[in-house]
Amino acid sequence: MIQTHDLTKVYGSLHAIDSLDISLGERDVFGFIGPNGAGKTTTMKILTTLLEPSWGEATVCGYSIYTHAAELRRVIGYMPDFFGVYEDMQVIEYLEFFAAAYRIRGEARRKRCEEMLELVDLGYKRNALVTSLSRGMTQRLGLARVLLHDPQVLLLDEPASGLDPRARIEIRTLLKELSKMGKTIMVSSHILPELADVCNKIGIIERGKLLVNANVEEVLRQVRRAGRLHLTLAENQPKEEFRKNPAEHAARLAESLEIVGKTEVSDATHFVVQLKEGVEDYSEIPALLASAGIRFLALHEDEINLETAFMTLTKGITS
Repeated sequence: MIQTHDLTKVYGSLHAIDSLDISLGERDVFGFIGPNGAGKTTTMKILTTLLEPSWGEATVCGYSIYTHAAELRRVIGYMPDFFGVYEDMQVIEYLEFFAAAYRIRGEARRKRCEEMLELVDLGYKRNALVTSLSRGMTQRLGLARVLLHDPQVLLLDEPASGLDPRARIEIRTLLKELSKMGKTIMVSSHILPELADVCNKIGIIERGKLLVNANVEEVLRQVRRAGRLHLTLAENQPKEEFRKNPAEHAARLAESLEIVGKTEVSDATHFVVQLKEGVEDYSEIPALLASAGIRFLALHEDEINLETAFMTLTKGITS
């Protein structure tokens, strides 16, 4: 549905995007992650034919950005981070205005507008003035607008920007619904943990270079090379020999295992185990402690999420 090859945009000596290769299929939800100035918006503008690349190729639904711009625009829906709304219009009037621009006429136009309002849960606001809508409602109205002509591909630039937690959840739920409807979605966002729940593919871009382009599971696996375990022990140990400083004894026992790289004692009842690279099964550790008669209350692994991946794989450099 979206293919780019060696896509590059240069301003003088500055590479806004540098040799970008992306491949998205039907129903893919692609999370486009990167710091401000990394090249996310530039990429989207090129894909929507609003900006010409310096070189490279890009196609959407098989249409080239160079030779079939008109056809390409019919199959995409683009929602920029900030978009203008006609505040003196009612919500239904706003949608009908754009539906007319998409050449949807007669009864079909009113029906389509009503369907989109229901889809984004704004049916009860159909007669309200656009100026009365909250930021979250305005974002949903913008999404309804880009869906009017039933595009196959959606390019959404920071759709959750500036939204409160409830509004972000509503946008996330809507994106899942659109994916079920067969839409291919490219969405840029800084709300990193939420993208893992919505996207099946992730691209991490920095200074115009695509550092990562893979399934979410592969990205998290790439970051999680050596896990860390946090163990909490009981203060009152059954065996007297472990009562004075159970964490020290437990840490020494854990270090005897082949899967353990090193340990770090925090206090008398807490210690951390650094596993060796590639180790995923660490069941030997609690089994060893239990067999030695050491009681532990909790064991948990460091959480690895998209935020961790982003911080690990990028340096905060922008173009």
